[in-house]
Amino acid sequence: MRKPIATSILVAALTLSGPAFAAGVKIAVVAPAEGPFAALGKQISAGAAFQAGDRGSQVIPINESCDPAGSDALTKALLASGAEAAVGFLCTESLEAALPALAGAGIPAITVSVRSDILMEDALKKNWPFYRLAPSGKSEAAAVTDAIVSNWKGRPLALIDDGTIQSRELVESVRNGLAEIGVTPVFTDTYRPSQEQQVSLVRRLAKSGATHVFTGGDRNDTAVIARDAKAENVPITLLGGDTLKAADLDVPLEHGVLAMTIPDPARSAEAAPVATAMRAAGIEPEGYVLPAFAAVSLLEQAKDQAEKDDNTLAVALAKGSYTTVLGPIGFTRSHELAETPFRLMRWQDGHFVDAANNGTTE
Repeated sequence: MRKPIATSILVAALTLSGPAFAAGVKIAVVAPAEGPFAALGKQISAGAAFQAGDRGSQVIPINESCDPAGSDALTKALLASGAEAAVGFLCTESLEAALPALAGAGIPAITVSVRSDILMEDALKKNWPFYRLAPSGKSEAAAVTDAIVSNWKGRPLALIDDGTIQSRELVESVRNGLAEIGVTPVFTDTYRPSQEQQVSLVRRLAKSGATHVFTGGDRNDTAVIARDAKAENVPITLLGGDTLKAADLDVPLEHGVLAMTIPDPARSAEAAPVATAMRAAGIEPEGYVLPAFAAVSLLEQAKDQAEKDDNTLAVALAKGSYTTVLGPIGFTRSHELAETPFRLMRWQDGHFVDAANNGTTE
C-alpha cells in the first residue's frame, strides 16, 4: 500500500543522512512466510517494504523455514535473487546456512533477531559481512551488571535463577561480572519454575537479608515472586532480564518491578512519525516491523556512503553511524551495535517505562 506523498516525504526525511536521497538498494528480505513463525515474518516483511517503497529500493522476499532441511533452498534463492544485501533472518539455522555463500558473493547480511555469540565469533574469524540489530548474548548480562553497580551499590544483593540454561547462563555472567569488581551477593539460589507460589523462596530471601534481587527467570515466575513477597510483607526490589518483556499469564506483574530490556521503539520520539504513518496504512508497528524498517534505511544510507567513498556496501555499514527510527546505529569492529539497546525499565500502568525518569530504581 502506498502512502500519501506528504507522509512519504516525511518518512524519507527521517532516514536521510546526507544532502540527497540514497540510491535504491536491491534487498533480499529473509523471513518466514508460513508455519509457526509466519506472524513474525510478516512483521519483518511489512517493515522492510514500507521503507523500501519510499526510497526506490527493491525488496525480494525469501521464505525462511527455520528448518535446517530447508537450508540449501534458502541459500540458492538468496544467490539467485541478485540482491545487494539481505535483511531479516529470524532464526540462527538460516544464518548458519546462508552466511558462507553470502560472504562468497560479497553480500552483507543484517539480522533483526539472532543473538548467538558463537555465530558472530565464527563470522568474525572468517571475515563474513554479518551485522546485527539484535544485541549480542553477552550485552544483556553486561547491562544488568552495570545497572546493579550504578543503582544498588552497597545494597544486600541476591541472584536467583530458574535452572534453565538461558537463566543460569545469564545469572552466572552477572555474578562473574560483579565478582570482577568485588561485589558478592549475600544470597544465591535456583528455584523451581512454573509454580503457583514461591513463598518458600521469598522467605529464604528475607532470612538472607537481601533487599535487592536479580532474577534470570521468566515473566510469570517473576510475577509470582513479586506477588508473594508483597503478601509476605518482604520488602524487596526485583529486577529481571529481557524475558520480562512478555504478556502476563496467570499472575499480573507487580507495579514497580524492574527489567533490563529493550524499549518499545514505537513509543520513542524518533519513531513516532513513522509509527503514525504505518498505522494510517494499516500496519501496526509492533515486534520486528520497525527494526526491519531501520535495517532497510541503514542499507540505503550505507549505499550512499559506499558510492561517495567508492567502496563496498559492507565497508560502508561498518563506517556508520546512521540515523534510523531506532536512533543512531553504528557497529563496533566486532559488527555488534556500538550502543547497547538495553535500558533499565520499570513496570508501570500496564507497560515498561524508563526507570530513570519514572520512579526510583532502588
